[in-house]
This record gives sequence, structure tokens and C-alpha cells, in this order.
Amino acid sequence: MTLSTQERFDLITNNLEEIIGADELKMMLESGKEINHYVGFEISGKLHIGQAVMIMQKVKDLMDAGIKVHIFLADWHSYLNDKFAGDLVLIKEVADGYFKEIFKAAILMLGGDPEKLNFITASEYYSSHPDFWLTFLEVSKNTTLSRIERSISIMGREEGAAKDFGSLAYPPMQAADIFAMNIQIAQGGIDQRKIHVIMRDTADKIKTNAPMFDGKRVKPVAIHTKLLPSLAKPAIWPIPEDMDKRELLNKGKMSKSDPNSAMFMMDDPQVIRKKIMKGFCMEKEIGYNPILEWMDMIVFARETGGITIERPDEHGGNISFADYADLQTKFENGDVHPIDVKNYLADYLINLFAPARAYFEEPSKKAMLERVEEILEIISKKKK
Repeated sequence: MTLSTQERFDLITNNLEEIIGADELKMMLESGKEINHYVGFEISGKLHIGQAVMIMQKVKDLMDAGIKVHIFLADWHSYLNDKFAGDLVLIKEVADGYFKEIFKAAILMLGGDPEKLNFITASEYYSSHPDFWLTFLEVSKNTTLSRIERSISIMGREEGAAKDFGSLAYPPMQAADIFAMNIQIAQGGIDQRKIHVIMRDTADKIKTNAPMFDGKRVKPVAIHTKLLPSLAKPAIWPIPEDMDKRELLNKGKMSKSDPNSAMFMMDDPQVIRKKIMKGFCMEKEIGYNPILEWMDMIVFARETGGITIERPDEHGGNISFADYADLQTKFENGDVHPIDVKNYLADYLINLFAPARAYFEEPSKKAMLERVEEILEIISKKKK
């Protein structure tokens, strides 16, 4: 079935935290021309649920909207950010093997076609497109040091906390990636906002690989997905009245270095259930409740017709929710207990990830998972 321009626009923008450049997106959709998308990933260990579901669900939406999607494997960026202890050989091994296969598994479990994923590895692209570096210099020349320092947060560091000069190359490289690859839609989490604003602010000044679409210069659109919060209890509890619970929740994103705060796509069912059961979820608390947030951002984003939580009669019997607002109201009223929600969420995630687990049962793919674990163990020992 052919989608209308409005239907394509709605599919691309649903469940976003933000879009920058909505007018440009509408114009490009109305043209009927091919639109290029990209989302970049550092090579930084096992894929967590935020990447596997939040980001890849939007990639699936873009696919369904007829957009040409690209997964950018940022091996050189990972080197700059000291991933895998700065071992570029290991970074490239994981990028070319595990990362390509894990993203295929992710899009497969979400109902998409893995064959429609286009992979671009940074180092290979730069080698075959040497004019990238002139674009990189143009971005650098047309922004300020203070803005670059403020955007270092995309590397998982505090604002302005670059520890070496190479760190400062990271943001203009990312902006130059978008221009050099002729990207019209740049996707990222909301934590990518600062670099995407730099990208749009420098777009009019780029001469080498100037951003063009249908014969006209146009600023690439930036779409930002929400960030799944950590499952862990906040550092301060109860939260003081003068502190913004929503802001704290948004800042408490998952960390791969803390296995109790994050969930990985290939976690075993028993591990998934254990992590959900340990997740912070105070009875009747809706202001700061990561379990409820996961229900909103994962479950209700997919189950638009509502859900039913099955319970034995002695615990109140089955209870249905039309949408997330309905769940919040009933949870706050005490009509549904944290254990009820946790059991449902654990079952949902176990079933959601089942096709990905089956995908990696094939011997060569299973060996990739074992190799990643082996590499992570090597890196862990190096750091001690």
C-alpha cells in the first residue's frame, strides 16, 4: 500500500522526543525523491535495549516510510573515545562482525527486513572519500571552540570535559559525516542534539559536500528519539520537593558499565526477568518510576490498542489499560501493583527478543557473541 505524504511524515515523527527541520522534511517527502537517512553507533560493547528497541524501532518506521536507511559504524570515533581501550584492531573486528549481525537481528525482531539495512563503516568511507577531510575542516572553521567543547557530552562526558585534543575532533567529524554522505535525515537520541544543531548551523557554509536535495541546498533534518532511563534507584531518595523528578529521570540514562542499570539485547530470559524485578518501581509513585517509563516507551509505543495484565483472581483478576495515561492513573490509585507491571514487562521483553535469540543460534553467529564476551574480558583485564 502506497502511503500519502502525511502518512509518511506521521510515521517518521511518531514517538519522537524532537524533530528539527519539520518543514524541510515535508518538502522532501512531497518531492517524491529518494531520501537518505543515517544513524551512527560507536563500537562500544554489547547492544543495549535502548539501541536495540528505541533507535531501531525508529529505523523500522523510516523503512516503512520509504526512506533509505543507513547504519554508520563509527570505528574511528570509537577510537577517539577510547572504546575497547583504544584498540582499533578490536574495534574494527567487532564493527565488521558482531555489530552488523546484531543490528540485523534487532530489525528482524521488530518486524523489519534486514536486507534493507545499509552499513557504512567510517574508516572505509574516509579511505574511499578523501574529500571528507576538507568537509571536516569546513565544519571546524565555521564553528567555535566553545560550542565544540559544549558538545563533548555526545561522548558520554560532562560538558567541556574533553581530556585530550583528539576529543575535540569528534563533534565536527560527526557533522561532516552527515554532509559527506549526502544525508537528509540524521537520527540520534536526544543526547545528540548539540552536535545536530552545529550541523544545521554550519550547513549553509559548507562548500565541499554541500548538503543538497533535488538540486537545492537544504539543511539536513534531525530527529531525536527518547532515552530509556536507568532501572536503578536514584542516588537521592526520596527526591526533595525542589528537585525536578522528570529532569532527573531524563538524566539517568542507562550505562553499559553498570549491568544493574541496563539491559542488553541478548540477555537470557532469566537475566531479563531478574533485572526487571530489581528495577526501581515504588508503589503508587509515577513521578520517578523507570519501570513505568519503559512501559510507556517500549510497550505502549508498540501496543497502540492497549494491553491487559493477567492476574489471578485473588490478586484482583485481569486488568486492562487503554493507554499509558490509563496505566499511570490506575498505578497511582493503587489498582495495579509494581509486581503486576514488572511481570508483564519481563514477559513482554522476553517474547520481543525471542527472534533475535533464535537468529544467533546459528553457529557462526553464536561464535560472534562468544568472541565479543572474550574481547570484553580482555579489555576488562587491561584496565585493572
